Amino acid sequence: MRKAFICPSKYVQGENEIENLGFFVKQYGGTALLIADAFAKKLVSAKLESTQKKFGVKFVNVEFGGECSRQEVARLQKIAADNKCDCIIGLGGGKAIDTAKCVNEAKSRLIIVPTIAATDAPTSHSAVLYTPSGDFDDYAYFTSPDVILIDLNVIAAAPTRFLISGMGDALSTYFEARANSKWRRAVNAGLPCGALNNDCPPARGTNAAMKLAELCYETLIAEGYKAKIACEQNMITSSLEDIIETNILLSGLGFESAGLGAAHAIHDGLTILEEAHKYTHGEKVAFGTICQLVLENAPQEEIDEVLSFCEMVGLPMCLADLGVKDIGDRLMAVAEKACIPEESIHNMPFPITAEGVAAAIIVADKMGAEFKACCKE
Repeated sequence: MRKAFICPSKYVQGENEIENLGFFVKQYGGTALLIADAFAKKLVSAKLESTQKKFGVKFVNVEFGGECSRQEVARLQKIAADNKCDCIIGLGGGKAIDTAKCVNEAKSRLIIVPTIAATDAPTSHSAVLYTPSGDFDDYAYFTSPDVILIDLNVIAAAPTRFLISGMGDALSTYFEARANSKWRRAVNAGLPCGALNNDCPPARGTNAAMKLAELCYETLIAEGYKAKIACEQNMITSSLEDIIETNILLSGLGFESAGLGAAHAIHDGLTILEEAHKYTHGEKVAFGTICQLVLENAPQEEIDEVLSFCEMVGLPMCLADLGVKDIGDRLMAVAEKACIPEESIHNMPFPITAEGVAAAIIVADKMGAEFKACCKE
């Protein structure tokens, strides 16, 4: 069976690390196209000026349009070519980072500088394209970033909800990796199961990826609550450092090299619910993780541990936590969207039906609501 371990060339995190950004730019030539939204750029403007002077490099500043669209990518590629840029920097949140991946297209070097730890997207080699008006367009895949640079001070100063959201995204990593591992064993044993979705990544399943996924979950349970408190106080502690690494690196390596499962597919299904639009990717994935555990009939003690973690750090545990008071006749539409042929839910180690997914959503919702009620007593 074909296996692969997909990872960036370098991952660096530390205090005021953006001040060392110029060092990496200089390794690739000295001129970089800087893609960042206005808020993120202003947030770290002093550090950007400092690192340019310190290392004698030049940042070509552009006004990022805000959407990772084909039109914006083409415009920025031309600017990069006209200025003979040696590397591309994506600084800020997900859309600036994804745009940088698309602009680069593996033709130069790519440096990713996230200003929040809300997802594992900085580590991945994938990007999501939108239309100029913000509608979903397509997924794109490239080589992994050359450098991921994490400034602890910047992330510690960001709203705590972003860190918690990143923990919600990371919460699924181990359970989805485990499901993929069971899928392979089921196939080898000749047991019935779904058709593995190989879209992301093209090959997976190394022992290293599985161990990193396990470490991802263990670190969340051990350090998540402490990291949340530290972030609320804008303080850098060992726990916060560990969770930032968990949200961005461990989760990213885990999902790319071990695979996705039902949790992310159910997230995708939940996106059709208008009430849930104001909730983040990681918040919906957290509830999707509970649904996956119900779907695979995980031990009750494991479900309780996940529910306890969600309650402790403030992640959604039921549909009401995602603004959905009555899913009603929309339930099957959510389940059917989660089960479309190209979804990662077919990486689960047993046959999948929309009816089974709908049942898991309802049971997970009830479990989460009752757990919350018990915690308040």
